[in-house]
Amino acid sequence: MNKKINIAIIGCGVIAHSHVEAIKKITKAELVAVCDIIEEKAKEFADKYGVVSYCTDYLELLSRSDIDLVSICVPSGARRDIIVDAARYQKHILSEKPLEITKDRMTDMIDACRKAGVLLGGVFQRRTMKSAVYTRRLIQEGKLGKIVMANVYVKHVRSQEYYNSAGWRGTWELDGGGALMNQGIHGIDLMQWMIGDIESVMAYADHLIRKIEVEDTAVAAMKYKNGAFGVIQGATSIYGQEEIMFEVHGEKGTIAFGDNGFVKFNVEDVENDLKTFGSDISKFDHFEIINDMVDAIINKREPMVPGEEARKAVDLILAIYKSAKSGKMVKL
Repeated sequence: MNKKINIAIIGCGVIAHSHVEAIKKITKAELVAVCDIIEEKAKEFADKYGVVSYCTDYLELLSRSDIDLVSICVPSGARRDIIVDAARYQKHILSEKPLEITKDRMTDMIDACRKAGVLLGGVFQRRTMKSAVYTRRLIQEGKLGKIVMANVYVKHVRSQEYYNSAGWRGTWELDGGGALMNQGIHGIDLMQWMIGDIESVMAYADHLIRKIEVEDTAVAAMKYKNGAFGVIQGATSIYGQEEIMFEVHGEKGTIAFGDNGFVKFNVEDVENDLKTFGSDISKFDHFEIINDMVDAIINKREPMVPGEEARKAVDLILAIYKSAKSGKMVKL
């Protein structure tokens, strides 16, 4: 397969710019069309990046025979119908996080893609972090022994102006949640990817500072299926930005790392210079994920984060919300 993979972007908001910058670096891909329900926004986006074709009706875009892959960059709770339709039109699909905001909607999307024989990939670029990849390998090789605790802290600053900047932000209907569903989901996905699936959670979540429907602050205690315990802290309400941090404790080692690489590495019989891996921040663009998706299409294989994997973080977040609302432990 020597031809380029033609890509279209649906939704010309903030995150779509990251997709374009990544696509420009991929020799086997080309951006051929963009779509947004606001015509002025679609035209401005197309003009900025030199894209000849733009439209406001995504079905018009999907009906084109020259498009192989669509990047879905619309609000979180508006993805189900577009993805189901894209599968019907035999397009491969890469969806921004979260995959969707309810279990049923995610199931509909995954089933539609499987039935149509098209690929569905999710965007979780932190899975390309060198420190995370190395930590996961050590866990899988048993170098840390039995894992006893694994924690993730995702504490950001998001002003009231941020939430007011778009009508869908901070709403249950289209954002599907707050600090966890929109920001913390990256850390939640990465922790599950490294450690394994979650058995149960007990949580608190609410809006303590921002005037929004969803949570700006959340804390959850969880039990992994492998027996380990863990904590998730997520917030957009704090004062001062903090680095996302991950902690993994096993009977034979402790590892802690963040966006700037390892901050603690103490593993029995494993030598490692904390400076070896350096900063991971340079990896936080979309290139690795989109390039992998293009390669998956060409070589007819599963993408780095298939739909079934992309939904796991959302399922956990929904369980956290259920626990926070009921005041009870929730099993996944």
